[in-house]
Amino acid sequence: MAAERARRHLVIFARQPRYGLGKRRLAQDVGNVAALRFSRSALAELVRRLGRDPRWTLWLAITPDRPTAWVRQGRPIGQGRGDLGARLTRVARALPPGPAVILGADTPGVTRTDVAQAFRHLGRHAAVLGPARDGGYWLIGLRRTPRDPLPFADIRWSSAHTLADTLASLTDHRVAQLQMREDVDDGPALRRALRRRRLA
Repeated sequence: MAAERARRHLVIFARQPRYGLGKRRLAQDVGNVAALRFSRSALAELVRRLGRDPRWTLWLAITPDRPTAWVRQGRPIGQGRGDLGARLTRVARALPPGPAVILGADTPGVTRTDVAQAFRHLGRHAAVLGPARDGGYWLIGLRRTPRDPLPFADIRWSSAHTLADTLASLTDHRVAQLQMREDVDDGPALRRALRRRRLA
């Protein structure tokens, strides 16, 4: 089991939760305090739920790259500079060998079952994607063999075209998809997430 865990990498992309930084659209709708509270709680919940699973190693791809002392669980790795594609590429190349599943810290409700299913798909697929309601994706998994691409170039990030552009860059490869989820990027999305949590 230890060898298997060493070969599988779960990466949570996260900005250090700080007042007035990050989640700008959300903060415009609900205020900086509520946006910070969401960022902290969503990241802590994901790390708590996914971090101690023996089937994978947890990494936190953080921005800014320093300091790292606030990372209490998981291995910190800096995202570096550039757009999201450049940062995803940098992190994917910096990880040790083995399949990698990458998800954002702003999608509540992601479970160990979701992550395990993504890794299972990577046994027979070059990539796996978790579609988001806004046209992007909440998860991407990559097999990361020499034949498999890193599909992060020429993507229209943070748009309704992000998922379609990424799939287009993978047309010559087998791609699996998970269930659709919703990122929390604005006030209405946050209210829907809180309502789902109350009903769960």
